[in-house]
Parts: sequence; structure tokens; C-alpha cells
Amino acid sequence: MDNEHIVPRPRVGDVFGEMLRDAYAIRTGVGRRPLAGGRVPRPVIEIIEREDGLINGAPADQYLAEPAEWQPHDHRAIALARGRVLDIGTGGGRIALALQESGVDVTGLDVSPGAIAVCRRRGVRDTVLATVDEHARDGRRYDTFLMLGNNLGLLEGHHRAAGFLAALAEMAAPGARLIAHGTDPYGTTDPVHVGYHELNRSRGRLGGQLRLRLRYREITTDWFDYLVCSVEELRGLVEGTRWRLTDVDDADRPYYLATLTLDG
Repeated sequence: MDNEHIVPRPRVGDVFGEMLRDAYAIRTGVGRRPLAGGRVPRPVIEIIEREDGLINGAPADQYLAEPAEWQPHDHRAIALARGRVLDIGTGGGRIALALQESGVDVTGLDVSPGAIAVCRRRGVRDTVLATVDEHARDGRRYDTFLMLGNNLGLLEGHHRAAGFLAALAEMAAPGARLIAHGTDPYGTTDPVHVGYHELNRSRGRLGGQLRLRLRYREITTDWFDYLVCSVEELRGLVEGTRWRLTDVDDADRPYYLATLTLDG
């Protein structure tokens, strides 16, 4: 085969970190900016590829948004934070920075080295590069866990939710709360999404249990599960864990804020 016609496959890398670094450079003018020819920076777009071939894109700048640019439910969520806070999936640190600036003792947690680097550059003082399970072994305790920016999806599905919530319980101070932002996926009539929900159920998965990978420039992530679920499905996932679903704020439907409280 003529090697000139072999198209290289994307390499697995820190998609989120690379994307945030470039988005930060464009927003601030500090650092290397990606160019689309000439001198005009091109927009940084997060490419989301679903296993059935659906491709979506979203501007990465949202992960760096200032409070004035936030959705209303973000403001309501951070108003519920108390005590020592762990911002799970901190990304570009937008939530952690806002809490820090208001005097809250907050730690930003992420698995992306590049995301943590951007957080530190932006001024987040306490960051941890680790998974939830890894951080649970550090012995630190928190009063509030935040999973905003639709990060309820980190529960993944039946196979992961109980273990994820158990790791949080290990880090939880008495009476701790978890405040998570989710999206009910079932209000759509789009046949592409409805068909995917049906396919998932036929395989024993939750309808909104997404199988995704992220793409940016020449790199990709491995495939991973990300959960978009209804409140009733969340209630089922929480059952049997040390957490109770104690409040649901659905004023911005189909988005919702779920508050889980630690038993015992």
C-alpha cells in the first residue's frame, strides 16, 4: 500500500486539557493560540462523538465562563455550598474560582493534567489531579461535593454509580451534601436520540447512558460512559447507598439540581 495515502488515526491524549489550554489562550491572549491561517484565532470546539456515529460540538470557552455568563442553576447550586467543598470535574476552575473568591475553602478535582494546569494558572489555590477513588484514599474530608456542568454524568450507569457514591461517602464529613447538575434526556422527540434510548434499553443500559469519546485537533480520548438520566432513574441509582435524594430543583427543566444527603 502506498504510505502517502494512509490517514493516521487520532492518538489518545489529554483532549480536555489541550482544549482548555487553547481556549484560555484565546480568552486572555496569554499563551499559544491555535490559528486557522493568518493571525485570527480559530474557535476552540469540543467535538463529542457518540458510539452510534452522532457528532456534536460545543464551544470550549464555556468551561472558563465568568459568573455573569453562567446559567441560573449554577448560581443556585453554589449558594447551597457550605463548609469545605470539593468541586468534582473542576475543568477550567470556574466554580472553584468563584467560591474561592467568596472565601469558601474549596478544592478543585480533575483527572486532566491540562485542566489542572489551567486552573492553577487562573489562580485556583487548591487542586488535586486524581480520580474520586484515588482522592478518597488521601484522608481529606468535605462538607459539600459539587458536580456541576452536567457532571452528574460521572455516575456513568448502574455499573459505576454505587462505587462512585461510596468513594464520596469515604470523604464525607457527617451530614455532607452532594449537589449535582443533571439533564432529563427524555423530553426529546428527535428520532436520532429516541432511537438511541431504545437501543440502550435493549442492551440493558439506561436510556441516556451515553458511550462517548471526545476529539480535539489530532487527539482523542478512549471511549467512556457518561450518564444523562431522569430524576427517577437517579433515585434508583442512589437506592442502597449511603446517600438519600433529599431535594430536586427543576426550575430550569430539562436541567435539574439534585441534592443528596449523607445518611448517618
